[in-house]
Amino acid sequence: MGGVTTTDSAPERAGEAAARPPHVPKQDRSRATRQRLLAAAVACLAEHGWAGSTVSVVAERAGVSRGAAQHHFPTREDLFTAAVEYVAEERSTALRALFPQGAADRREVVSALVDLYTGPLFRAALHLWVAASNEEQLRPRVTELEARVGRETHRIAVELLAADESRPGVRETVQGLLDMARGLGLANLLTDDGGRRERVVTQWAVLLDEALGTGFRD
Repeated sequence: MGGVTTTDSAPERAGEAAARPPHVPKQDRSRATRQRLLAAAVACLAEHGWAGSTVSVVAERAGVSRGAAQHHFPTREDLFTAAVEYVAEERSTALRALFPQGAADRREVVSALVDLYTGPLFRAALHLWVAASNEEQLRPRVTELEARVGRETHRIAVELLAADESRPGVRETVQGLLDMARGLGLANLLTDDGGRRERVVTQWAVLLDEALGTGFRD
């Protein structure tokens, strides 16, 4: 009498398949690793500055090996050149995401723009500027991308503020706001400047209504 051969039932096989983690294509895994490295590079720059942001430090923060980091970015300059573009794209995305339903008043717009210059993306960008002043390989890329982000920031600010740049002085007024916001971001690097910043934001909103007209949402 032959032995009885047992086989797994269909429900058991289905359960085992469900328990296995889904297969992630190699290309997607590679993209995710690259994204983690760029995010870690930005965070390290914001917290430790250029001198403290080595490839090893970034790789450890990203949770990948140094070898994996160097596979994506063979040199430190490669890594932080890519981080420059990542920061620029993240800042542009943050700008485009402001007030999808429209702002209530100009003070709200001024406050949101100032917040962009006092957050971690601006802090990381600042460290990149400092590094680029001494690193020849970084300088052209930083200069190019900062010019692009600057133009986009100005354009979005004009839209959000309902500013008519055909009027004399309006373009300079908007640019003055952005320069002021950058200055507040620099002041915030050393101390929490929140109290004074709120008063400055309120006063700038008043000045903008006077310069641009009060018909904000007419």
